[in-house]
Amino acid sequence: MHGLAVLLFPAVLMLFALVMERMENEVDQVSVHRDQVEEFLDRAEPDEMTTLAVDGFPAALEEFRHRRDALNHPSDESDERPSRAS
Repeated sequence: MHGLAVLLFPAVLMLFALVMERMENEVDQVSVHRDQVEEFLDRAEPDEMTTLAVDGFPAALEEFRHRRDALNHPSDESDERPSRAS
C-alpha cells in the first residue's frame, strides 16, 4: 500500500502544479496594473464608482475606459449615417 502511495504522489503533485499554472495564467490576463487603478480612482465618476461597488473592478474599469476613449476620440454621428439627397 505504501508503494502505491509513493508511485501516485509525484503524479498527483505534477497534476496539481499544472492546474495551478493554468489558473495563474488566467489571473495574469485579468490583472490590472497599479497605474490603471490610480487613474481610475482619480478620474472616475459616481456611476463608475457604483459599478465598482456592484460589479467589481473589471466592469468599472471597462466603463471608465469606454468613457475616456469617447472623450478622447469623439465621433460625429452624422459622419456614421449616410445622408440622403433630397
